[in-house]
Amino acid sequence: MNQATGVIVCLAYILGLISTAVPWGRYGILALGIAVAIALPNLLRKFTKNSVKVTKKRRRRQKENAIEEPLDAREELSLLSRLPRAKWVWAVAGLVAFLASVYFAVRSPQPAINDISKLIPAGGNTQEVVVTVRGRVVSTPRLTRSGRSQFWLATDLVSEINGGEGGVVVNRPVSGKLYVTVPLLQATGLYADNTIAVVGSLYKPQPPSNPGAFDFQAYLAREGAFAGLKGRQIDWRRENAIADVNRVNNQADAFWEPSAMRPSPIQAMRQRIVRSQLSQLNVPEGPLIGAIALGKQAVDLPYNIRDSFVQAGLAHAIAASGTQVSMVLALVLALTRHFSKQLQFSFGVGALFLLVALTGFEASVCRAALMGFGTLFALLLNRQVKPLGLLLIAATILLLVNPLWIWDLGFQLSFLATLGLIVTTPPLMAKLDWMPPAIASIVVVPIAASVWVLPLLLYVFSVVSPYSILVNIIAAPLLWILSIGGMISALAGLIFPPAGSVLAQLLDYPAKGLIAIAEYFSQLPGNSVAVGQVSVFQLIALYSLICWVWLGGRSSATSSVRDLKDGRNKEQGTTNNEQVRWKKPSKGREKKGKSRVITLPVFSSAWILPLAVAAAMGIIVLPAWHVQASLFQVTLLATSGEPVLVIQEGGKVALINSGDENTVRFTVLPFLQQQGVNSVNFAIATHGHLGLSGGWGKLLERLPIKTFYDNNAPKQIHRGSNQEFITAVQSRQGVYFPLETNSTVDLGSTRLQLVNAEIPVVELLAGNRTWLLVGDMTPEAQKKLAATGTLKPAQVLWWSGKTLTAELLSAVEPKVAIASANEIDPETAAQLRQSKTQIFWTGRDGALQWTPSAGFKTTLESEENQTSFL
Repeated sequence: MNQATGVIVCLAYILGLISTAVPWGRYGILALGIAVAIALPNLLRKFTKNSVKVTKKRRRRQKENAIEEPLDAREELSLLSRLPRAKWVWAVAGLVAFLASVYFAVRSPQPAINDISKLIPAGGNTQEVVVTVRGRVVSTPRLTRSGRSQFWLATDLVSEINGGEGGVVVNRPVSGKLYVTVPLLQATGLYADNTIAVVGSLYKPQPPSNPGAFDFQAYLAREGAFAGLKGRQIDWRRENAIADVNRVNNQADAFWEPSAMRPSPIQAMRQRIVRSQLSQLNVPEGPLIGAIALGKQAVDLPYNIRDSFVQAGLAHAIAASGTQVSMVLALVLALTRHFSKQLQFSFGVGALFLLVALTGFEASVCRAALMGFGTLFALLLNRQVKPLGLLLIAATILLLVNPLWIWDLGFQLSFLATLGLIVTTPPLMAKLDWMPPAIASIVVVPIAASVWVLPLLLYVFSVVSPYSILVNIIAAPLLWILSIGGMISALAGLIFPPAGSVLAQLLDYPAKGLIAIAEYFSQLPGNSVAVGQVSVFQLIALYSLICWVWLGGRSSATSSVRDLKDGRNKEQGTTNNEQVRWKKPSKGREKKGKSRVITLPVFSSAWILPLAVAAAMGIIVLPAWHVQASLFQVTLLATSGEPVLVIQEGGKVALINSGDENTVRFTVLPFLQQQGVNSVNFAIATHGHLGLSGGWGKLLERLPIKTFYDNNAPKQIHRGSNQEFITAVQSRQGVYFPLETNSTVDLGSTRLQLVNAEIPVVELLAGNRTWLLVGDMTPEAQKKLAATGTLKPAQVLWWSGKTLTAELLSAVEPKVAIASANEIDPETAAQLRQSKTQIFWTGRDGALQWTPSAGFKTTLESEENQTSFL
């Protein structure tokens, strides 16, 4: 197998895995392979013949050509001319792609017959069932945002607890992996490979209830888990006592099963390093140095610091990546430069294995380690390294080991960033040859990596950080110091912890400086710009542009070199084939580039980049602008507390209520980012007791609010003063208005009236449809309100899901009733069905979106007919 054939087979395998994105992908890739195997070899042969004929004609017209040379010696080989002509090569490539898709399906996790998730009813738990699950911990416990500890548990036995007696009713063997969360103190001293019993409640993860929300169900499925456990306590003493007895009775098990609650050797080494780095440093500087040295899996970095780094575009700094691998490999080679190549290879491979184990076998580190191994192997054989080929081989090997990594974001970003460094850094460094190499690399490396990962980040997150490249350039010296210093202190801490502590202490001020940079840029206005949902076609178009710049720039550079050679030849009185081509353009008999089947548009290298940037902006901005300009949509988000409504009309956004801080972080902001919203034109707080809760402040940190309307009803004592929030709104060029009973607000073509500020009752006219928001009221208060005659008929009734009286329903006469609740009152539901009112509730249907043309659309599927009556 020659080099070209190997490249084709590797690319076919990767393409086959990518084809699993669509249900019919495997059959489509098989059909494509057959078509290519039949048609492409003939096309390539015709291309070769035509290319030879054109070259011979060009040489015949060259009168001064006295020396005849072989064609291949004078003609540059194009990409097509290097492709194999044998049909079996393409047939094998198509078969490999098809088998790759089948292999992906085989390796995709599926629940077994006795999987623990099968214990949960198909409709979910109707009541909380407490169980005790015994199993083995398969990950290091991590801290969650809610302050609980999380780990993965490989299950063995499950026992359902009788609520009355608390005794074991069932002791059933099970299999499968669980996503477990427990109180923080319960997991103290817990390590991977420990056998434990966890008491808690089983649950099945649900698909996202809101557009743009995190898909927790898909995340667990990728990890091979189909259920979660909300743990209350861990019983590890009894389980490990049983394990100790088993070790005595079975020496074979004693060899494999860990003893008591002890860490593994790798975990002990990781703890030794982290403790030595944290002993003389405060939080968050100490955890930051540990995260830079060993990745965020080795240490719990505070979430506010993580968020700052992510928003500033420095997320790669706190994740294990190829930087650590390259530094370790460079250090090993420097220390062993006087040794033989065999010893250098052995020490290098050992260091790579140790680093991969310490960082937790992350995809980016495994990729860098494989490429490092390839470099060491080439050094051992005294061969030249081809970075692109090495990257392709590393990708293929990793995807053979775990094909599911093809859809892992960390894997994708790692390879795209490395590809950018390989193909984009050299030409950019050549452009900046007037700068010192060290300074030029600080500028070039962030640009080269960012360009190749940006389209994927836009596709996944719908957000771009305008300051990311600038931040990476500014932070590069500090990152370099912290990376080198962190690795040296880690090595010293592993050998002699006090020495590691002293070295880590020297990094205190660089760590503070890096944190200050991340926090400053993360708080700047416009630190993240939402571009809206990017389609697959836009993603392909953006990467096509990047490849055009890459290949077009190389083509332009080649042409420039040829022109320079032609000028020198003219001065020397010599001619060649290229001279003739440029000498006689007026005859029109020969068209430049005719020997090539596919040619790139001919532009000067100075114009390629500006044209590509303009085209990329058009690909992203124009579709988003068109959608926003013509959109009229009302979205009722699925929230657990305060009801939240978003109205989008002609590029303007009105937000009614925000919920608490977690609602804003996990529901409101992801939805607005997916919709391409970068500011809120109108914000209305309808609930007096929740109006200026923590959610509005969190929202204001990320998005400016141009006009804020606040329910001016008497505030509850826990709410505090509004003055701080009013100042924050005004500091971002916003305007604050209080709302009284019967106040009316015009939101474009939408009109809002506060019918009652105390309850509250809000009437909303949107899209020629009347919406009525009713707060929580007692049945007596509902009857009094209906008797006043202030309630008008409305097509849509929006309430909390609690009891509604017949008097209120007869006054409103809704066609559609929507409850922001997980469950609705049965008697109220019966009354609504009797009056043929269509019922939605967010606990069953998820978020609801309404447009004048399509009516209501639910986020989650339900058994009832979802066709709107409006």
